[in-house]
Amino acid sequence: MSKTSNLVSALVIACTVALAAPAIALAASGPAPAAVQGHKHQAKLEAKADKSRVKVGEETKIKGSFADLGGQESVAGGEPVIVQQLQAGVWVNLSTGTCRPNGNFVFSLSFSLRATLTLRVYHPETDLYVSAVSSVFGVVVI
Repeated sequence: MSKTSNLVSALVIACTVALAAPAIALAASGPAPAAVQGHKHQAKLEAKADKSRVKVGEETKIKGSFADLGGQESVAGGEPVIVQQLQAGVWVNLSTGTCRPNGNFVFSLSFSLRATLTLRVYHPETDLYVSAVSSVFGVVVI
């Protein structure tokens, strides 16, 4: 073989090894985590107001829980939850927080105007969970 053909053969072998190395490394690393594979858990969100009727400026608590419906281990906490109010047909964020390690959450809210409020709690989609919403509940501010 000539020097040119030896050089071309070596170059072809080097390129083949370089292209195969990432695939071999990926196969050796094992399966990807569930969130990476696109499998997200379903969640259940429950929420309600401590008081359905409050005075202007009076504080009320919105309490609830976030639970994994996939039968997996308990929620690790830190999942985002948002209290929303229905205003002119659009859900508007009022307050944002996170779940405790046991999946529970509490918001303390007060309102400055008399109104009948339609509220819910929303969990946006994350790497681990699809989005979820609680049932709608009302608070009357007098």
